[in-house]
Amino acid sequence: GKGNLPFLSDLYLCIKKYVFLPQNPKTVSMVKDLVKEGAVEALRKCFSSRMEFGTAGLRAAMGPGISCMNDLTIIQTTQGFCHYLEESLGNLKERGVVIGYDARAHPPSGGSSKRFASLAAAVFISRGVPVHLFSDITPTPFVPFTVSHLGLCAGIMVTASHNPKQDNGYKVYWENGAQIVSPHDKGIAKAIEENLEPWPESWNTEEALKSPLLKDPYQDINTQYFKAIQKHCHHRDINKSSEVKIVHTSVHGVGHAFVQSAFKAFDLHPPFAVEEQKDPDPEFPTVKYPNPEEGEGVLTLSFALAEREGATVVLANDPDADRLAIAEKQESGQWRVFSGNELGALLGWWMFRCWKQQNSDAAAVKSLYMLSSTVSSKILRAIALKEGFHFEETLTGFKWMGNRARDLLNQDKTVLFAFEEAIGYMCSPSVLDKDGVSAAAIAGEMVSYLAMKKTSLSQQLTAIYTEYGYHISKNSYFICHDQDVIRSLFERLRNYSGKKDSYPTECGRFSISAVRDLTTGYDSNQPDNKAVLPTSKSSQMITFSFANGGVATMRTSGTEPKIKYYTELCAAPGNSDVTQLKKELDDLVDAIVKDFFEPEKNKLQPKPE
Repeated sequence: GKGNLPFLSDLYLCIKKYVFLPQNPKTVSMVKDLVKEGAVEALRKCFSSRMEFGTAGLRAAMGPGISCMNDLTIIQTTQGFCHYLEESLGNLKERGVVIGYDARAHPPSGGSSKRFASLAAAVFISRGVPVHLFSDITPTPFVPFTVSHLGLCAGIMVTASHNPKQDNGYKVYWENGAQIVSPHDKGIAKAIEENLEPWPESWNTEEALKSPLLKDPYQDINTQYFKAIQKHCHHRDINKSSEVKIVHTSVHGVGHAFVQSAFKAFDLHPPFAVEEQKDPDPEFPTVKYPNPEEGEGVLTLSFALAEREGATVVLANDPDADRLAIAEKQESGQWRVFSGNELGALLGWWMFRCWKQQNSDAAAVKSLYMLSSTVSSKILRAIALKEGFHFEETLTGFKWMGNRARDLLNQDKTVLFAFEEAIGYMCSPSVLDKDGVSAAAIAGEMVSYLAMKKTSLSQQLTAIYTEYGYHISKNSYFICHDQDVIRSLFERLRNYSGKKDSYPTECGRFSISAVRDLTTGYDSNQPDNKAVLPTSKSSQMITFSFANGGVATMRTSGTEPKIKYYTELCAAPGNSDVTQLKKELDDLVDAIVKDFFEPEKNKLQPKPE
């Protein structure tokens, strides 16, 4: 239509400037087809706004245009990141960076993780920066491991983790081995905007791949990583003789070979691999979403293999192998898929138990730390209180736990374990991020040890709850596309009795004992009512503590139109009437949904079943 002419003429200039370069004929041809079809909306979606670079880097669909992951946007992002590093760190040319990638590929646009990693390498090499570019796919944790192990300035991992197959991402690590946090994200975003025009050598991957500045860390890092995680192997004899059978799936991602190597490093018998899912396949043909957090749907083939082989435990990594799901066959014959919080309890208990056996000095426990994110189970807090070590909460996301762990390690503290409820576990300070490869081997050893004691993961979880108090959680979300509705829902909770900072004091029959609002920085538990954790006005997040031991956090998602809630009932040791505790939590959740979310009034869509 005529009304679209100004948009299309601007678009044409944009395309001419950036896309009709003879660099990637596939994205060029996709754009030409869209222009020929007059597909204005599709073109607008591709070209109207640039992907935002945040603390999680980038994540978007592969395809043409500035809102998608493609050769040009990778070059622009890397030029910005390179420029920011040149300004921030004086010795970039001496120390260099590492770049890793997963197996994702998008044939229609010619985009792939390997291609994007090569382009990123070309950008750095064009500025005289040494690049350690893995020659083959690796798990995400190998990149932060390499940054720390080789003392590099930064790391880039090209992956979209468990996102749908058309997506890709660009994840960034700082020189401390942890993901970037603010203000680096804003600094990098600004530098990207200032370096949009491709530098002359940025496209030249062929020359870059022959450059003496390019090194391949693949063999060395494979050796060093598996050597490093062996510090966490404490029961080699049990592992060797164990008859327990374990199945592993890598869900068409990178994890298969690395988990096999991790089991070998622990002298565990190799896990049975799900044949249909063990080789990397960017089409993810056997699953709707390649996300083991989805539980049973993703694990169907694993359960079938376990039944055939007589295996009792299933381990599953997400496609970039930084997360781990576990399921166990129960006596009833049913499979139990553990939640991220339950696995946090099991792995936290196990890591402390192994540490305690190695450390007879009673004073050593005082410099021991465990971390979890604020929306995860408080079970580690309960264990810490009884055992005498330190527990700390961080904001949501492993970037916060990784950075806090680095601070503590710099003060000569021991960081034993960190986790978040989204099945992410850091069992070794060699990787200051979640790591599904080391977690798989450590879980394998825990399963072997428990089997030797003639007990199961489920029975051990009950024993943990009996000793430290039951922690029962219930998490879900509502979908809401209207930002004004979301804002007014949270503002109502902040001005509950009509005046500022007057939060509710009860919810239904449940009395509220404390409120922490990390959007405004209010915390009724602190003497000056000021929150200790960092605050952010750009996202909504309020935590209510209840007199009955309940904790509920309501927060908005940074990437999806969701208002999420995380609730947990933390019971005192000795209160083990699970049915009653579950009912109490259900009643609390019902009251929160009715009084705080008001789904009918706010037209919120519940989580689809």
